[in-house]
Amino acid sequence: MSGNLLTDNPALYEARFPDPDRLAGRWTEDCLRRHGAGRRVLDLGCGTGRDAAWLHDAGREVTGADLSQAMLAHARDQHPGPVYVRADLHGFDLGQGVFDAVVCLDSALLYCHTNDQLDGFLSSCRRALVPGGLLVAEMRNGAYFLGRTDLLDTPRSNEFVWQGTVHRSVTTLTVDRTEQLLRRRRVWTTDDGSSPPVEQRSAWRLLFPQELRHLLAAHGLEVLELHDGPGPRTELPWHEGLFPGRTTDADRLHLVARLESEES
Repeated sequence: MSGNLLTDNPALYEARFPDPDRLAGRWTEDCLRRHGAGRRVLDLGCGTGRDAAWLHDAGREVTGADLSQAMLAHARDQHPGPVYVRADLHGFDLGQGVFDAVVCLDSALLYCHTNDQLDGFLSSCRRALVPGGLLVAEMRNGAYFLGRTDLLDTPRSNEFVWQGTVHRSVTTLTVDRTEQLLRRRRVWTTDDGSSPPVEQRSAWRLLFPQELRHLLAAHGLEVLELHDGPGPRTELPWHEGLFPGRTTDADRLHLVARLESEES
């Protein structure tokens, strides 16, 4: 086990985070359609492949990319249609100008912890996109944690049944202000004691809306939308017909940016 129980066990991941209505894929497709994106889409950090496969079924030509071999094997087996490749979002080269959109959902972008990693991600996106291509991303909102502690420091429990066994997780979030990271400690147990407790630690970069605008502009990306909801993981979830909000105050950020053409 590599230390990330969910990444190492994609079926467990899907059981823990079900999306039966494919809200994430539908929200993404809505963004792509509203802004006139072409068919060729890179789903970066595709995980189990659910969203990539939904976009494929919606008529897109989709490449799903992830660093986890276990996730990619699951995606190829359970969510066929897209082409799945291994790539590191900190820096990747899948060709120049070969995608009409890059999609990065579920805070995957925030695994870029350092400025160099963020620059590597955005430089790679710029290389991959055609002029006028879109970056669509959904992530936690760093600004939410300015003065708010309701999600921090207090352990939160969750349980669900997978393969007949009750799996429990206790998750604690803390803010590392020096590194500008939201750190997560999660301990997994099972009700039958079939495996010892598993502790995993991970972290997301806390990006603030104005900081994100500045980073995107530095890489030639014009922000078309930046808002806190509605989205696929907001408390009042997105559904067809809803328009983007105008604030960036809640727990999640939703981004659509366009790569400027060389003439502009």
